[in-house]
Amino acid sequence: MAEIELPDTKELEELKSKTFTKRVALMTAIFAVVLAITSLGGNNAMKEMLLAQQQSSDQWAFYQSKVMREHLYKLQKMQFETNLLEKKRSMSPELVQHYSDTITKLGEEENRYGKEKKKIEEEAKKLETERDVNKNKDPYFDYAEVLIQISIVLSSISILAGSHQIFYMALCSAFCGSLLSLNGFLLLVRIPFLH
Repeated sequence: MAEIELPDTKELEELKSKTFTKRVALMTAIFAVVLAITSLGGNNAMKEMLLAQQQSSDQWAFYQSKVMREHLYKLQKMQFETNLLEKKRSMSPELVQHYSDTITKLGEEENRYGKEKKKIEEEAKKLETERDVNKNKDPYFDYAEVLIQISIVLSSISILAGSHQIFYMALCSAFCGSLLSLNGFLLLVRIPFLH
């Protein structure tokens, strides 16, 4: 009869431990990838928010300059109209015509600046909306990064301690962090306490 050698329980325990360690190490690497993607999303959201804010501020400054010019033409037109009313009787017909033509041109310029400022205002508001969207994304990325970093630490601890329970906590933390990261990209759900 052939002799059957039973495996040593210590060797089986060590092999089991190595399998657990490999799985946890693989998951930790996946957590690190998710963290990198989340970090990239957070950085991009912050950059886009700051850029949109700067562009919006530039548009509002441009808008303000158009408003000032519009009012300048309006004031000049009003001044010419007042002068024409006061002195019309003492003016030659050519001068009255010149005043009327000047008033018309000033009115056209006033209207042009009024139309231009509306387009600029629309662009500034669009940029403000873009800024606000990216501002709303940022907290989700921030909290996602924290949760995923915690999951990486917990994974390392679970390897050292050989604890499945700690690894399950790491999985839960990574899952929550991944959901927050996904929400940061897509803004599917608004979580009130994050704003």
